[in-house]
Amino acid sequence: MSILRIRCSPRGLASESYRLSQRIVDRLTHTGPADGLDIVEFDATTLAHADSDYAAALAAPADPAHDVLGRGSLKASARLIQMLADASHIVLATPMHNFTVPSSLKSWLDHVVRVRSTFRITPQGNKVGVLEDRPVYVAISSGGAFSGDEARQPDFLTPYLRHVLATIGLRQVTFVSVEGTARGPALLEAARERAEAAIEGISFAAQQPEMSV
Repeated sequence: MSILRIRCSPRGLASESYRLSQRIVDRLTHTGPADGLDIVEFDATTLAHADSDYAAALAAPADPAHDVLGRGSLKASARLIQMLADASHIVLATPMHNFTVPSSLKSWLDHVVRVRSTFRITPQGNKVGVLEDRPVYVAISSGGAFSGDEARQPDFLTPYLRHVLATIGLRQVTFVSVEGTARGPALLEAARERAEAAIEGISFAAQQPEMSV
């Protein structure tokens, strides 16, 4: 059991989303149910897009032969899914790009949202997640405001993430955001304070992983 943090910003450790995610990790490890757990880091900006073998495997009625599974995107997918399955808590540190998720996070999702691995399709065509539920915390940074009374741009990020994560079985999703990062130091500091208050208001102890021992 561990905390899996997925970093999605091209600015890396200097990004606002990483800074915000660290506050969540600090709360989890110091005062929450993840006290003492290891932190596993993955930089999604290093991940290549899915290749042709992966696309063919998803379109096929069954997984391909072992030699195909052990190479390229299918091999990367298996490793990322195992990391996800092993984690008791997940933290996504992501910017909002063009009103939605950045390409790095989309690539990670494309690798872990995989038929016959993290979801199954019923005879009626419904997608049913097979991962056991656990808490997911999404730390978002945005140059503009997308929530509340000051919203000036649409938000396709949070509804998309909530739906796609539920597709694989992850429904305990909590969003925290720092908005208006491009609007100057004073407004950025105010946004950080609102995010800090939101983190303080999260009852981490009440959000427990539903995982088999």
